[in-house]
Parts: sequence; C-alpha cells; structure tokens
Amino acid sequence: MASKHKIIAFLLSMLLFVSLANGVPLETICSFTIHPTYCKNVLVNQNGNIYDYGRISIRKSLSQSRKFINSINSYLQSSSSLSQSTIRALEDCRFLADLSFEYLSNTYTTTNQSSNVLPISQAEDFETFLSAVLTNQQTCLDGLNTISSDQRVKNDLSSSLSDDIKLHSVTLALFKKGWVPEKKIRTSWPQNGRHLNFKNGRLPLKMSNRARAIYDSAKHHGRKLLQTTTDEDSVVVSDVVVVSQDGSGNFTTINDAIAAAPNNTVASDGYFFIFITEGVYQEYVSIDKKKKYLMLVGEGINRTIITGNHNVNDGFTTFNSATFAVVGQGFVAVNITFRNTAGPGKHQAVALRSGADMSTFYSCSFEGYQDTLYTHSLRQFYRECDIYGTVDFIFGNAAVVLQNCNIYPRLPLTGQFNTITAQGRTDPNQNTGTSIQNATIKAADDLAPKVGTVQTYLGRPWKEYSRTIFMQSFMDSFINPAGWHDWNGSFALSTLYYAEYNNRGSSSSTSNRVTWPGYHVINATDAANFTVSNFLSGDDWIPPTGVPYLSGLI
Repeated sequence: MASKHKIIAFLLSMLLFVSLANGVPLETICSFTIHPTYCKNVLVNQNGNIYDYGRISIRKSLSQSRKFINSINSYLQSSSSLSQSTIRALEDCRFLADLSFEYLSNTYTTTNQSSNVLPISQAEDFETFLSAVLTNQQTCLDGLNTISSDQRVKNDLSSSLSDDIKLHSVTLALFKKGWVPEKKIRTSWPQNGRHLNFKNGRLPLKMSNRARAIYDSAKHHGRKLLQTTTDEDSVVVSDVVVVSQDGSGNFTTINDAIAAAPNNTVASDGYFFIFITEGVYQEYVSIDKKKKYLMLVGEGINRTIITGNHNVNDGFTTFNSATFAVVGQGFVAVNITFRNTAGPGKHQAVALRSGADMSTFYSCSFEGYQDTLYTHSLRQFYRECDIYGTVDFIFGNAAVVLQNCNIYPRLPLTGQFNTITAQGRTDPNQNTGTSIQNATIKAADDLAPKVGTVQTYLGRPWKEYSRTIFMQSFMDSFINPAGWHDWNGSFALSTLYYAEYNNRGSSSSTSNRVTWPGYHVINATDAANFTVSNFLSGDDWIPPTGVPYLSGLI
C-alpha cells in the first residue's frame, strides 16, 4: 500500500512539473509564494510557465537591488547632516546590498540560460544565495529600526525595504519551484570525513616552492605546529605567511597578512595560509568578499587571541560590533580565540560574525555575553569549538551545523535569563537553520554557583520562521524544563520549527517541554535532514579543509 501511495505521489508531482513547465495561470504560480497578492501585483499578468515568471521576478529583484544601492549612496553622500548611528546603519546596508546584488546577478545569469531544473549542487548554491539576499535585507532593516534620529532616512528606506523583502521572497519561492530538483535526502550513516590532525603538531601541507621556503622559515622560529608529511590527505596551500608580534614573522598584524592575500582565488588554487603565533591581538578584522580561501591557524585556544570591545551601547550596530567578521568564501579558522570584552552591561557585542559561504571553524573559542557568535548567513560548520555567552549568544540566519562543541552559558545581568540560540529565519523557503549535534552544554564557571537563581533556555524565536535543532547532545541539569522561551507572547510559536532528538543528561527530558505547535520531538529520519551531509552538503566542501567531521548521525 505504501509503495502504491508513493507511485501516486510521484505521478502527481510529475503532472504538476509538466504543467508548470508548459504554462499555468499567474494565480497558480503565485500560490507557491507566501505573498500571493503582492506576487500577482508585481508580475506581468499573462499565461506563462514557472521559468517565465521566475525570470521576471529575478530581473525585478535585481533592478530593485540596484535602486536600493543608489538610494543608500545618495544618503551617504550627504552624510554630514546625519548622526553617527545613522551612518553606521547605512554603511551596513550598503555592504549587505552589494553582496545581495552579486548573488542576484549570478542567479540571473544562470536562470536566463536554463528552463529546467539545475544540477543539485548548483541549485543548492543559488537557493543559498537567494536565502542570503533576504537575510541581508532583514539585517539592514533591523539596523535602520534602531535609528533614533534622522527619521526621514529611516522611514524612506524602511518602506522600500519592506516591499523589496516581499519581492525577494517571491523570487526565492519561484526559483525553488522551477530550478531546484526534488531533493533526495541521503541516508546518514555514521561516517567520518577525511581529516588532518591540527592539534598534535601535525599539519600536512601541499604547497608551492615559495610557500615552502616561508614555511621552513617559520619552523626556524621555533613554531612546530606546521609539520609536513606525504602529499596524500594533505591540505593544498598556495602560500604561507606568519604573523608574529615580536617581528620574527612576515607581518606583525593579522590585518596586514590578510591584505597581502590574493583576491578572488578559487578552491583549486589552494589556501592562503596565515599562521598566527601566540599573543593577544587587539584588532578589528573584516575579511571582505574578494579574500577567498583564507586559512588562519593559531597556536591554540587562549594562546592566539583576537579581541575587541565594540558594542551597541557605544553606538555600533549589532552587525558592525564584531571583533572579527568574514564574508570571503571558503574561510577556515583553527586554534584561535575570538573575544569581545564589552561585558554583559553593554548588551549586544559580537565576538565573531560569519557571512562566509562554506566557512569552517575548528578548535576555536568564541567569548562574549549577549550575541557572542553571529552565524549571519550562507553555509557554515563549527567543530570542537567553545562558545560562551548569555542572551541569544548563538544567533543569525545561516545554514549552520555546530558539531561536538562545548556550549557554556555565563552569568547574565541581574533580572536576565540566558537563551543559547536566537535563530533568524524570516521565510519558510529559506534553507537556513541552526543544527547543534553532539554538543556538551554546561554552566560556565561564573554561572555554576548560581544556576538555581538564573534561568537558561535552549532558544527563543528571533524571527517568524526560526528553526533550531538540538540532537544527540548532553544537557546538564540547569536547563529550564520547558526548554524554550517565547520572544513576545504568541509571536512565531506556530511558524517556528524547534526540534530535539535523542539528547542526554539531566535536562534532556522532553516531558515538560513547551507545547507550541512548532515544537517537535523528532525521530532519526527527521534528524538526518539536519546533519552535515544533508543540511550543508558538507561532504562536497569540508574534506579539503582537513577539518574532521561526521557526515550523519552518531
């Protein structure tokens, strides 16, 4: 009987696909979006197929993106009359809008040449980019909403953004319906990815002669982390530079080393390898989109430390409060502590923000209080990392898996409660969410004596379609039995997706969890959707980093 139902479902889906490809009314096309009325108003009312309407929507999104950039630039050109907080919010918006324009341009180029489903890896790439366009717009809007002066600027751009977000939502929905194949979830077998040993003094590198000479020089300075072996299972490196504050390396600052990296490299070129010696680096680092495939390796957690104290209370936006920020594709960080020392009284203060597609963090520590780790957008992987914070300290709207990490809630301000996650998905078609697998959740040293007086929750819904999964993780006894906290009354409780699977520890019981429509206790089949292999397609891009990972469930 089950197989009969599958055959019927397959035939129905094929009929739908054929009808979409051959032409259907606009009303039917727009029913696939969450803004059907807006969709019908913005698209040409003629009989076309899903590809015709999809291309129209992508063109309109691209056009609106260009207009929005022009509007921001116009305001910034007359910035002498604007407050510092307004200028910072506008600069965030321009930075994000430039990224979105590139994502939309690349999508348009590809879809303009195709009236069929794309290869699954390519389709996932563009689905990820279009999801990020919505995230970028929402981040800009959130920043504008914090402006207390310059109301004309705020109102003008916020109104434009609200319509643009609807348009980009339609674009994403139609792209998924037309160009994304029906994804077949791979069975998640326990499988370790090929990896190298970063921790115990061995890092096999395959590098050019020039890079080898610099690497040999680094060894002469007593740095034993880099030790070559055979070319088999090696990380491919195009160049190696050393950062050392005592002047014995190639650079004394991290920013100078990053500036020396080539622009717009591709994966096959190998990594530009930056070895950062032990020390406290008081630098604000921002790695832009041109600096691709950088690998930063320190000497260990609490040995190589990058630190700052920017925060919202002192006039920064949450987005630009980050001590370390990266959007360059293929970024890898190993053995580094990222820190924001603003403290709990300064509220939002980001230690690290990543909007870098296919970014990887291994054996790193992220230290802050509110909003420590900003997993902003695109695809990210964290392995064996330590994350410290209080309110919403793992937040953002990336597609991210945190695997084998230690999560340490800290002591918040008096009257505050801790929330580990605040996931920011705003649209059900975004392929984003936070998946936490095989974590260890324990109270930090300052919270441990006071766990009876401070409530700690797994997360709360920052945005309407917030999606977070805890699976196969250890939860110590201090987590509130309800597990999750609301954001504002009933907001998002029926549209969010919060799930738990096979957790352990004193607080893992789900018997007294919230009873929201969007909360689920899931089985292995559902949990497999949120593994490295299925949720991130990580088998395609994590192995070249040399970082260990588990493809599926434990």
